[in-house]
Amino acid sequence: MAGLAESGSNPDVDLLYDINGLAKDAPHWFDRVMEYVGEYGLLVAMVLLVLWCWWSVRRRGGQDAPASVAALVWAPLAAALAVLVNVPIRGFVERPRPFRTHQGLDVLVSGKTDYSFVSDHATITMALGVGLFVANRKFGLVGIGLALLEGFCRVYMGVHYPTDVVGGFALGTAVALLLSPVAMALLTPLMTAVGRSDRGGWLVRSRSRSALKRDAVIPGAQAETAGPEERDLAA
Repeated sequence: MAGLAESGSNPDVDLLYDINGLAKDAPHWFDRVMEYVGEYGLLVAMVLLVLWCWWSVRRRGGQDAPASVAALVWAPLAAALAVLVNVPIRGFVERPRPFRTHQGLDVLVSGKTDYSFVSDHATITMALGVGLFVANRKFGLVGIGLALLEGFCRVYMGVHYPTDVVGGFALGTAVALLLSPVAMALLTPLMTAVGRSDRGGWLVRSRSRSALKRDAVIPGAQAETAGPEERDLAA
């Protein structure tokens, strides 16, 4: 695969130059924004999106809340596992970064000395996006969109080939989906038990909603017991 990267006539390299060429024509401030967004910003955005989805799920509550929270717990676990799987893949392929093989690239981030295939950033964001999709389709579609933007940024920054990004997308998706049934089978009972506990219940369901349900039951019970007492007093 590293041999393919040395040829300037293959579509992977051509697309690399086309996308990275946009950085040369863009204003300096825009490149700095893309550098921050591609290196840190989208990862932070994905974490915030997972937290937002969790907050929405626990406020809504319902019988499916433990399963939804379990899927949200699986999303970052899948991303971490996918990165671990990528370690031997990088060592086996040993594909150099594109700027080490090709001249004339506008590299926005310095200090990248590890191998290129596959992209960790693409792997992490897509695993989080697909994990979110398992929990909530609306949030998941947003997460997948952010992952696609992350992949574009990595090529724009000159630190990855397009196939590095595609490989990261495939790896993140495969880990998040293929292991999802096993993860859900293990995490859903755990989240159900957490939701029933006094100390950890707020992680699964909003306490305010639980309190409202309890308050709705208690007054009714009090009204039933208060009736005879009031009648006795009236007598």
